[in-house]
Amino acid sequence: MKKIQMVDLQSQYYKIKNDVDNAVLNVMDSAAFINGPEVKSFQNELESYLDVQHVIPCGNGTDALQIALMALDLKEGDEVITADFTFAATVEVIHLLKLKSVLVDVDYDTFTISTEQIRKAITPKTKAIIPVHLFGQCADMEEIIKIAKEHNLYVIEDNAQAIGAEYTLSDGSVKKSGTMGTLGTTSFFPSKNLGCYGDGGALFTNDDALAHRIRGIVNHGMYERYYHDEVGVNSRLDSVQAAILRKKLPHLDTYNEARRKAAEYYDEAFAGHDQILTPKRAENSSHVFHQYTLRILNGQRNELQKFLTEKDIPAMIYYPVALRKQKAYFQDSNDADFENTDKLLDQVISLPMHTELDDEQLKYITDAVLEFMK
Repeated sequence: MKKIQMVDLQSQYYKIKNDVDNAVLNVMDSAAFINGPEVKSFQNELESYLDVQHVIPCGNGTDALQIALMALDLKEGDEVITADFTFAATVEVIHLLKLKSVLVDVDYDTFTISTEQIRKAITPKTKAIIPVHLFGQCADMEEIIKIAKEHNLYVIEDNAQAIGAEYTLSDGSVKKSGTMGTLGTTSFFPSKNLGCYGDGGALFTNDDALAHRIRGIVNHGMYERYYHDEVGVNSRLDSVQAAILRKKLPHLDTYNEARRKAAEYYDEAFAGHDQILTPKRAENSSHVFHQYTLRILNGQRNELQKFLTEKDIPAMIYYPVALRKQKAYFQDSNDADFENTDKLLDQVISLPMHTELDDEQLKYITDAVLEFMK
């Protein structure tokens, strides 16, 4: 059996090696390393895939979130509501810009931000909501957009883990994740569903004025060379990474389908076990399984992780500490308001999930989990 990895990027690369290698060599031959034709072509192709008016590539997914907030002219002390149960980058950028993060609980079944808790957290200082499409499916975007319209708030979708997921609105229309709010952001970190071989990110919007502003911000605040109209940053997707992403984008739906197939294998293996909860699919969203995350109900999650490690099966805990209790982002709060988050911190464990998992590996993984959970 092939070695089990949390993410098998090498095997995925070998399947498209010639295409990727030639694309990279073409960039080398052109010497157009920054803002070259590959970047523009990738931008156009991703716009078409997402059915969005504007894609603005940038240096990484964290930059994308920071640039989104910068483009909205928020002021020091303005409040931004987001989930307590997510990766730190989402709240990191809020603090970098001297805004105030307001962290709220998540839905226990889908892991995404609770719309009920968003409503309770809104104050006169609230300016934006950042829903995180965690682990591969969309937050309840229709309700979030409704709340935002009622209170004149911006919505920034953190789509780093769910690119390619689709959300069905009540009128039957279907939108890609990241394209429904004021702005969407994503990461092309190598392990993402659409990942490059370095760092990369992008922002999405249908707002022409916002797109224009963001294009200046990512390039030192310049709209004309050497004329700096505002404070910007240096955050550009380089041409080599764009060339790689162009070769991977046509495979994205196939990659996501391979992840769903692996998830279905896991689901079937664990079905009916009274101490294992498999991932619930959100009512209106497809799932692209950036992670396959179980909830272990018998209090032995950590012991299970150790047992799997001993069997050469990687398993990760995303996430072990609530953001509100991190030293950098500490938020004085009532734990009773974070019942779901705090349960998940003790229960979640993510199994290997990537495009190259085969049935032999999946059987070995599931057999090991069930052996421990007997």
